[in-house]
Amino acid sequence: MSKAVVIAGTDTDVGKTLVSAGLMLCLPHALYWKPVQAGIEPLTDTEAVQRITHLPEERFLPEAYRLATPASPHLAARLDDTQIEPSSLSLPQSSAPLIIESAGGVMVPLNEHLLNLDLFARWGEPVILVARTGLGTINHSLLSIAALRSRDIPLCGIVFSGEAHDENERVIPALSGVASLGRLPRMERIDAAGLHLAMQAHVDIAAIEALLS
Repeated sequence: MSKAVVIAGTDTDVGKTLVSAGLMLCLPHALYWKPVQAGIEPLTDTEAVQRITHLPEERFLPEAYRLATPASPHLAARLDDTQIEPSSLSLPQSSAPLIIESAGGVMVPLNEHLLNLDLFARWGEPVILVARTGLGTINHSLLSIAALRSRDIPLCGIVFSGEAHDENERVIPALSGVASLGRLPRMERIDAAGLHLAMQAHVDIAAIEALLS
């Protein structure tokens, strides 16, 4: 089984997909996997990462669930007349490092009895938590960290996303004891070259490479 890292968020739309795309550019042998995709228009997250990175198709694994509605996965599955089963979400067998992008935040339900948190605990792989920098992020980040720790899920660190906010970026690691891996700044234009440079300049890629080695 591959070494893997889970890219989870404190909330939806916090920058998980962009961080995942950046890691794919910085880690030349890694594979990308979005196990549960809820919402397919205009693009799935896999398609978005492919479009940003221009990486070959063989570096992207198919989703286990590809659900039409942009909603909480438990609801999106119900609307598609299916149910997400943990037996279908086993980690893929691969010798390559695996970048796993979760669907939404840590406590998002996948079905009536299974949260993202439960799935992460089953996998036992380390999590990188992606967090906003603005108002509300202290509460969201500390609650997400507390939830992960309650299930003994290893935390690699936090990647902040957005405009600089020195105090929030300082106090969350200070209060939680979880290392900051840096901040991916807001980008006016997103392309492969610019994202690669931004990740190398602002995110501790060496720490993530060591985790996956």
